[in-house]
Amino acid sequence: MGHSSFVDFAECSHVNHLWPQFVERLGMEKAKYAVVQALDLQRMHGDDRTLPVLLSETCGIALVSVELLRCQMGLACHGESLVLLLSTKQKVVQLLQEI
Repeated sequence: MGHSSFVDFAECSHVNHLWPQFVERLGMEKAKYAVVQALDLQRMHGDDRTLPVLLSETCGIALVSVELLRCQMGLACHGESLVLLLSTKQKVVQLLQEI
């Protein structure tokens, strides 16, 4: 699998305030639904080498290589039901785990 990325994750910082901002903007119901959609994409098209990404500005979803995140950010992403929330404007990410 080749690595193609439109986001340079090395430029992003890991924060804890992105989820609250996302919920404030969309409301809890829509925010949770967006996470479910990202996890559905992972289940349908991903594998243990990918992680779903939820774009905070557009609610777009994508899959990203876990290896790419490790190389560019030093972020180890292992476990079930993980979603990376990304703000391309703020250049920040927050790792979420659905409970």
